[in-house]
Amino acid sequence: MSKGNPDDTGVNVRLDKWLWAARFFKTRGIAREMVQAGKVHYNGQRAKPGKTVEPGAMVKVPAGWDIKEVEVLKTSDKRLSASLAQALYKETEKSIAQREANQTARKLSAFHSPRPEHRPDKKQRRQIIKFKQQ
Repeated sequence: MSKGNPDDTGVNVRLDKWLWAARFFKTRGIAREMVQAGKVHYNGQRAKPGKTVEPGAMVKVPAGWDIKEVEVLKTSDKRLSASLAQALYKETEKSIAQREANQTARKLSAFHSPRPEHRPDKKQRRQIIKFKQQ
């Protein structure tokens, strides 16, 4: 079993290790926990961290507020630089469109629920409490 060559597609790699190598998660431990919790789906189904990753498989991975759906292009058991890690997978067009739509929806909803610029002072807190008790 050869290790570390990003061009080698014959490497048997665990799902949690591949997610870590492709830089979806900062540590292997976090990747393992996410897979065990059922947050990561391999070919549309929940998988165990030890599942062997194969090129051509579809993986759904949580990414912040969104979910990325990627196709595995290559396998690697070594954590690579960001540019090389992005060559391990390709995000689907549907996933990219959905993430962009969600991003614009979040931006629009931010205008409807603005945050105050500063915390209320003591007098304003008293007025808020008085208003809530009415």
